[in-house]
Amino acid sequence: MMKKIEAIIKPFKLEDVKEALVEVGIEGMTISEVKGYGRQQGHAELYRGAEYIVEFIPKVKIEIVVSSQEFADKAINAIKTAAHTGKIGDGKIFVSDISKVIRVRTGEEDREAL
Repeated sequence: MMKKIEAIIKPFKLEDVKEALVEVGIEGMTISEVKGYGRQQGHAELYRGAEYIVEFIPKVKIEIVVSSQEFADKAINAIKTAAHTGKIGDGKIFVSDISKVIRVRTGEEDREAL
């Protein structure tokens, strides 16, 4: 079964994660700059001497669709290892099933479309 892996990581870890994914055979990914918060609940910063609360922390979202559970496991392990700092806010990985993929240019479907 095809799987979609979404990972929310710290922006400075993007290059490490990309390299780790390429090493395990992941050829394509979509990257988005996102903002959010989890247990961190934002943080305080100083700007021109005044303190203000940054509620949403900048993150990077990586989206990958793979053809099998085997590739999903490889991708998950690569992301976990490469994105890890051991500090709060390292991120999350979400995995879901994909029922259909279609390559718009050729009409190829499912595994052939990946």
